[in-house]
Amino acid sequence: MNTELKEINAKLPEFRGSNWLIRIPLAIVFIQQGLSKIPFDSSTAEAYGLSSFIWFLVITSELVAGFGLLSGGILRTFGFFNLIGDFLTRFSGTIMVGIITGVIIKSNPDSFLDVVLYDHIHLMLYCGGLFFALRGNREK
Repeated sequence: MNTELKEINAKLPEFRGSNWLIRIPLAIVFIQQGLSKIPFDSSTAEAYGLSSFIWFLVITSELVAGFGLLSGGILRTFGFFNLIGDFLTRFSGTIMVGIITGVIIKSNPDSFLDVVLYDHIHLMLYCGGLFFALRGNREK
């Protein structure tokens, strides 16, 4: 049985660009969120209970993370500066994890279980960022 499954698995095509199926939507979400906060307004920061500096850092980080994730993938795809592309992808994923961690903490959930069961969007964004932070541009 194990041999048959290996044969079937060997016949299945490999899609090397599958990381783009996660990379593009994740980057778009972060870029959209960063752009939606422009023009910078300190009163919006105060509404979220953040200082103007932290709000500016959030906007900048969202844009850097989104564009960095795309740029890291482009560098990988075209084979330019593979090490820099891998670092850029990991750095962008780390920024995403940091941002979403802050969002989850700021939302003050009652428990970790509440986040897992009811905060699907942030959990998916967190896992997507964590995937790229840990995996980088590696294929295997």
